[in-house]
Amino acid sequence: MAKYLVTGGAGFIGSSIAEALLARGEKVRIIDNLATGRRQNLESLKGDYELVEASIVDPEAMAKALDGVEVVFHQAAIPSVSRSVETPQLSLMVNVQGTTVLCDVARHKGVKRIVFAASSSAYGDTPTLPKVETMAPSPRSPYAVSKLTCEHLLRVSAALYGIETLSLRYFNVFGPRQDPTSQYAAVIPNFITAAIKKMRPVVHGDGEQTRDFCFIANTVGANLLAAGTSNKLEGQTVNIACGERISLNQLLAYIGEEAGYKIEADYRAPRVGDVRDSLASIEAARALIGYDPKIDVREGLAKTFAAFKEFTK
Repeated sequence: MAKYLVTGGAGFIGSSIAEALLARGEKVRIIDNLATGRRQNLESLKGDYELVEASIVDPEAMAKALDGVEVVFHQAAIPSVSRSVETPQLSLMVNVQGTTVLCDVARHKGVKRIVFAASSSAYGDTPTLPKVETMAPSPRSPYAVSKLTCEHLLRVSAALYGIETLSLRYFNVFGPRQDPTSQYAAVIPNFITAAIKKMRPVVHGDGEQTRDFCFIANTVGANLLAAGTSNKLEGQTVNIACGERISLNQLLAYIGEEAGYKIEADYRAPRVGDVRDSLASIEAARALIGYDPKIDVREGLAKTFAAFKEFTK
């Protein structure tokens, strides 16, 4: 019987968490309808896992998935700010209603702890840096609204039902399993794929916008720490990042070093809903769960570039 459930376990982050659990010899259950998750992410997993191929908005499927489970890593969502701007109903339905179903079914199934993939997009475009969890949120997209709403749902579930919950606000997670083929692909897989193919990567804006990029191993580590901490989790929210601010132009320079040539970007108009600058304080995560990022952006980029080069023709 699986002790752990990973929602969205066929996705980039979900499958990476599942892989880490399986490497520890754990039994893992995954629920994913493969709408944005990829079956190839599951094919590379080694260990004792089972797949419930269904949507998190389906209460019966969630009841099956949660049977015997103690800890949930809730990664399932319709990702992407730009996608949510185009299809807000889908983002809110899956992200918010799916989390509502999870919390409701989990309380009846005796789930002890839910660790949630929250988002730094909840902060919006406030100029104050670094972002600290006590700041008033100011979401600028339906995606950001959905993720912030889920934080509130998890906090309420902790108070009402006694389920321990924690929201991890991810900052720009990247790594080898990210899908570069989606029209909503994140910036790093887009940049790396373009560099390998000797194409000009598209940059929305002037490239001086900054992000706090976080390599996937750090994110996975944070989830495992959250699942295992002896500290009481009561719906808190903590940032998960590296605490390092890098512009897109600097990012391209680093990727150019890996590719062995100077990359010339194709600069275009900024995207609606994007924030200008982002940088996280990670002190709260350090205090609550002992989080400490192990791999910085430069090393993470080298690992990601090598993985992409192996699979990109």
